[in-house]
Amino acid sequence: MIKILLVDDQIILAEGIKSVLETCSDFKVCGIATDGTESVAMVEKLKPDVVLMDIRMPNMNGVVATKRIKETNPDVKIIILTTFDDSDYILSAINNGASGYLLKDIGSTALIDAIKNAYDGDTILPSKIARKITDAAMMVSSDKEIKLKKNFNLSDREIEIALMLNDGFTNRQIASAMKLSDGTARNYISSIYNKLGVESRTAAVVKIKELI
Repeated sequence: MIKILLVDDQIILAEGIKSVLETCSDFKVCGIATDGTESVAMVEKLKPDVVLMDIRMPNMNGVVATKRIKETNPDVKIIILTTFDDSDYILSAINNGASGYLLKDIGSTALIDAIKNAYDGDTILPSKIARKITDAAMMVSSDKEIKLKKNFNLSDREIEIALMLNDGFTNRQIASAMKLSDGTARNYISSIYNKLGVESRTAAVVKIKELI
């Protein structure tokens, strides 16, 4: 049984989502929080497996709430479920530990599948959202790109991935955003480590930050 906490300041929408989710025998909606502050407290109390988190709410928005929850409950899967597809929100939510980002126009079957996939460890990013992340990742200054190419002889694709590593993306998030298989993403990252002369993500990020 997957325990789910809903977080949305529009109660009528939350109740509708609850009704949809409870058609799945694998799910139990253990509570509804109406803002980010309440969600942090309810996660501590109810220990859900998955949180469906709205973005724009009073008292504490969904991005901040995601960060707070993941700091003390790193195993909780948080999926942003919102009407907004602003790239700043997307990147902030993912970088603060969200397992995915869905829009509220999603169908009921797709939502149920997305929750199951997130619970299993997948990153949930519809193609429209993945394109926004890719576009945002590519909106870096040419100065950074030139430095990485000149100093480490990285390919254009390796430069994009190196900058995403620097921004805190996980391997799986990079694979999803760049539309690569997990294995291909790992191969690119290994090549980057080799060209940077390091053996770990932490060392790679340190070296990139020193350069750019």
